[in-house]
Amino acid sequence: MSSSDLSPAGGDRHVETAPAPEARRRRDRRGRGIRGPLLPPGSPGYRTRAERFDDLVLDALARVERSWPAVGGTELAVEDVPPSDPAPWESGGVLLGRLFPAESGQPARIVVYRRPVESRSLDGEDLAVLVHDVVVEQVAHLLARTPEEIDPGFGRR
Repeated sequence: MSSSDLSPAGGDRHVETAPAPEARRRRDRRGRGIRGPLLPPGSPGYRTRAERFDDLVLDALARVERSWPAVGGTELAVEDVPPSDPAPWESGGVLLGRLFPAESGQPARIVVYRRPVESRSLDGEDLAVLVHDVVVEQVAHLLARTPEEIDPGFGRR
């Protein structure tokens, strides 16, 4: 039985049918079309804040590695927040970064904590400078030197 068989007096009245289930799933509930990203994947605005922060940390370490090649084997990590149980020698204030020295065949690891660093910066430029300073501080601890020896411009920006 077709939809024309159901019409009164056998007229050519068209009966609308519901869209197929797969078509309904691709549209939002108000029928405005398929939702997608606002920005194309290649544009700078497409990247998340965390991804941009990761790039800043990698750039900072690359700048330090040019002057101090001994840092080359160091692992780098970014975590959102520091753990709630700081080490005994880490007293006062919120940690912005931490150094885990090399031990039992594992390379040294520098960890930068994203949220505390972001909350202390005013804008994107200030964030880049602060990330660089945190990485320089941790490299200085790793190499048992002062941050000014690692980067003569440390803390002056």
